Amino acid sequence: MLLNNNVTEFILFGLTQDPVKRKIVFVFFLLFYLETLLGNSLIIVTIKTSWALESPMYFFLFYLPLSDTCFSTSIDPKMIVDALLKNSTISFSECVIQVFSLHFFGCMAILILILMAVDRYVAICKPLHYMSIMNQRVCSVLVAIAWVGSCVHSSVQIFLTLSLPFCGPNVLDHYVCDLQPLLKLACTDTYMTNLLLVSNSRAICIVSFVLLTFSYVGILYSLRNHSDEGRKKALSTCISHIIVVILFFVPCIFMYTRPATTFPMDKITVFYIFTTPLLNPLIYTLRNAEVKNAMRKLWSKKLISEDQR
Repeated sequence: MLLNNNVTEFILFGLTQDPVKRKIVFVFFLLFYLETLLGNSLIIVTIKTSWALESPMYFFLFYLPLSDTCFSTSIDPKMIVDALLKNSTISFSECVIQVFSLHFFGCMAILILILMAVDRYVAICKPLHYMSIMNQRVCSVLVAIAWVGSCVHSSVQIFLTLSLPFCGPNVLDHYVCDLQPLLKLACTDTYMTNLLLVSNSRAICIVSFVLLTFSYVGILYSLRNHSDEGRKKALSTCISHIIVVILFFVPCIFMYTRPATTFPMDKITVFYIFTTPLLNPLIYTLRNAEVKNAMRKLWSKKLISEDQR
C-alpha cells in the first residue's frame, strides 16, 4: 500500500559522475557480467546434461549458479547501461521490482548454500545413510522450501518499504535501488521500519552464517576418522564451499545488518554484486574434478557432433 507517494521515479547517482570513469566502469562491468553469464550457464548446462553429476550435491549446486545468474541479471544490465547515460533514472515500480529481485535471489543463494552444507554434512558424517536421507523427494522439498522462504523474506522487505510515503527528494546516492538508500528518502520517521528491515536481514544473514559455520566445523572435525584419500576429496569440496560462504557473507553482513547509516565504503560493495556470481563458478570448477571432467566430456561431444555435420 502506497501512502501519499508523489515520487514516480528515482534518480540514481551511480558510482561516479566523472565521464571517463563511467566509461571504464562500463567496460569492466560489461566484461564481468558476460563472464558471469558464460561461467554460470556452463555449470547449469553441464549439471543438467551429465550423468556423472546426478548426486544430491550437484542437484543443489545447479540452483546456486541459477540464482547467481538471476541475481546479476536483475541488477547488472541497468548498471552497465546507466554508466553511459548522463542522467540515470528508474521508475518507482521498476525500483520496487529491483529491490524484490535483489533480496529474493540473494536470499535464495544463502539458503542454497545452507542446503549444500547440510548435504555435505550428511554425506561425510552419515555416509551409510546418505542416499536414503538425501533422496530425490527430500532434495526437491528442501529446494521448494528455499524458494518459498526467499519469497517470504523479499515480500516482507517490499511490504515495509511500500508502507512509507515518498514525497521528495528522489535522488538515490547509490548505484542500485536498495532498502538503505530508499529509507533515507522517505518523508516520515523510519526508525521502526528500519529496525524491522534490519532485523529481518540480520536474522537471515547471521543465523545462516552461524548454521554454516557449525556445519563445516562438524564436517572438518569428523574428517579425522577418514582415510587420507577420503579426507583429501572431502576437504577439496568443503574448502570450495567455505570460500564461497566467506565471499558471500562478509559483504552481505556489512550491508544488511546495520542501521541506515552512510559509510564511505558503501559503494565498494558493488564488487560484491559483480564478482561473487563471477567467482562462484570458477571456484567450483577449478576445485572440483568431477565438474571439470563433465565439462571436458560435454565439450568433446560438442566438437564431435560439429565434425560429423
